[in-house]
Amino acid sequence: MSLKIEDYALIGDCHTAALVGNDGSIDWLCLPRFDSPSVFGALLGDAEHGRWRLAPTGDEVESNRHYVEGTFILVTRWVTPTGEVEVTEFMPYGDRRADLARRVVGISGSVEMEQDLRIRFGYGDAVPWVRQVPERKDNALIAVAGPDAIIMRGPKLHASDHSHTSTFTVKEGETVDLSMTWYPSHREPPSRPDMEAGLRRTKKWWHDWTAATTPSPVYEEQVRRSLLVLRALTHEDTGGIVAAATTSLPEDFGGTRNWDYRYVWLRDASQTLHVLLNHGAGDEAPAWRNWLLRAVAGDPADVQIMYGLSGERRLTETVQESLPGYEGSAPVRIGNDAFSQYQGDVFGEVMLGLQAAREKGLEETEFSWPLQRALMSYIEDNWQRPDNGIWEIRGKLRHFTHSRAMIWAAFDCAVKAVRDFGLDGPVERWESIRDQVRDEIELKGFDHKRNTYTQYFGSKNVDASLLQLSQIGYVRPDDPRMLGTVAAIEEELLRDGLLLRYRTETDVDGLPPGEHPFLACSFWLVEQYALSGRIVDATMLMDRLVSFCNDVGLLSEEYDVTSKRQVGNTPQALSHLALVRAADAISSTLPKSDD
Repeated sequence: MSLKIEDYALIGDCHTAALVGNDGSIDWLCLPRFDSPSVFGALLGDAEHGRWRLAPTGDEVESNRHYVEGTFILVTRWVTPTGEVEVTEFMPYGDRRADLARRVVGISGSVEMEQDLRIRFGYGDAVPWVRQVPERKDNALIAVAGPDAIIMRGPKLHASDHSHTSTFTVKEGETVDLSMTWYPSHREPPSRPDMEAGLRRTKKWWHDWTAATTPSPVYEEQVRRSLLVLRALTHEDTGGIVAAATTSLPEDFGGTRNWDYRYVWLRDASQTLHVLLNHGAGDEAPAWRNWLLRAVAGDPADVQIMYGLSGERRLTETVQESLPGYEGSAPVRIGNDAFSQYQGDVFGEVMLGLQAAREKGLEETEFSWPLQRALMSYIEDNWQRPDNGIWEIRGKLRHFTHSRAMIWAAFDCAVKAVRDFGLDGPVERWESIRDQVRDEIELKGFDHKRNTYTQYFGSKNVDASLLQLSQIGYVRPDDPRMLGTVAAIEEELLRDGLLLRYRTETDVDGLPPGEHPFLACSFWLVEQYALSGRIVDATMLMDRLVSFCNDVGLLSEEYDVTSKRQVGNTPQALSHLALVRAADAISSTLPKSDD
């Protein structure tokens, strides 16, 4: 059985990522990309679905772990009755290989270590053919199944019932290196990775990236780790930013709200770009814009809300029967049918992200502004369409107020591009439609009796996404309409002091009810509190939210207040970027330095 979600740490190489449990077991790894089939899938089942555990033998073992500061190099100190060891785990950056490295260093005494390796390609569906390579001098073991192959190096492994195990002793001052490399099975096995060089290179790259970012004056540690998470979820080659490293971690334990988040949502990627720009990580902006240009090239009518890492369009959702699901939460889904939905808000998100890049000095190319103009032409013809909304409602299409506000933002950004940056476009027409959108929102999406914006036109309910209306400049944070909306959201959506996205029991989404407070929404509430003068409330809620980070600073999608557990896919880009925004909002209220 897999561990609690918060018991996992992430290591990655900006191509893919592994989840390492605090018991020393790597229970999730897809190779060679985030969205590839899993090699280790115990996270969504048990050990028989693939894992690589490395830990001391015996029961009287204690451990603590941390990242090397400013990196995703994980160090775990194991303390046993006979001695202590440190295990350093990382995925080497920059070697253009799919390597996973584990180094065991003896600190004191001697410690007997044990490893249990169970490779299962294809989401636990394929038990590989595994063979030792006697002619090699590095105890190499090769596993092959179809197009995939893995070569393991380290202490010699012994086969036992579709698993491979070994024990070895590490004494004070000794070092034992273990490595795993994925490669296409039709090629020759790659050479042994240079552990020392890979560790130095990886540490330097992460340190250099972190040093280039702007620190936060408040919640510095949590903001720094969140920025690192956003970078770790950004694919080095394509520039695509995945929403999370996992699939099908449930929104409700035992429930069916299990989705695949290993893809690039225009919404999440645009907001990530905005946050990274605000903290000095501007190098990602051109790569992401180029990714966008490639992904949405062609007819604007074909724009999707999400794509694969390289801009793949077809992400057809299937059920993976070979995996029983996290704590039995089935089905496990591969792919995501939301790719076919129409969500009007993503146009606003994209235009806001590109506007932020312009404001930070990123110059338009011969293709980037024409692309935005083409998107605006499409929005002109479609802004009145009902949609699936930000939460990817699988029920009836509606005129969601948040979506319309984001359409307003798209036109507002286009107008600013012309008025403030001298770009060409039909600005008077855009201004006219922008004002029409606002008039319709105020007429149909605002409940004057309750003094609140509503979830959709004609609805009596609210939605946490309405908190973004002040974030995008549609309404001031202290506007009476916004304050009324906040009061309605607090009354209707607060559960144990945290925000739900919306009331699932209203059947608006066409799915069985039941989920937990959504962390990003609560961070949005922090931002709203801070910018509307409720700084004490903002700080109290922020302190509580950052306490939900696990021991290495990671957040999933939701939080179960009753069980005090993280819930949903992890680490979640939206949770971490919302954390950074919330911290930025609080820091903006601090007295300005005389410097």
